[in-house]
Amino acid sequence: MRFTYDLRYNIAYIRFHEKSTEVETIRISDELNVDMAPDGTIYGVELLNANEQLQREDTGKLLVINEATGEQKEFP
Repeated sequence: MRFTYDLRYNIAYIRFHEKSTEVETIRISDELNVDMAPDGTIYGVELLNANEQLQREDTGKLLVINEATGEQKEFP
């Protein structure tokens, strides 16, 4: 998984897989797009107006939790 943020356009992208096939971008809302392959595999999630979405009710930090092990890692 890879998380990227483009400050110029205020867009974040969470990539789950490298695009190895054609994907269709499905518009969920004005601020959310999902890239999906014909077999239903989700390749990525795009957040438009990302800084607003990612900082609504938190301290501006990213917390990554491994649900299997309980291990946590926090990033500013």
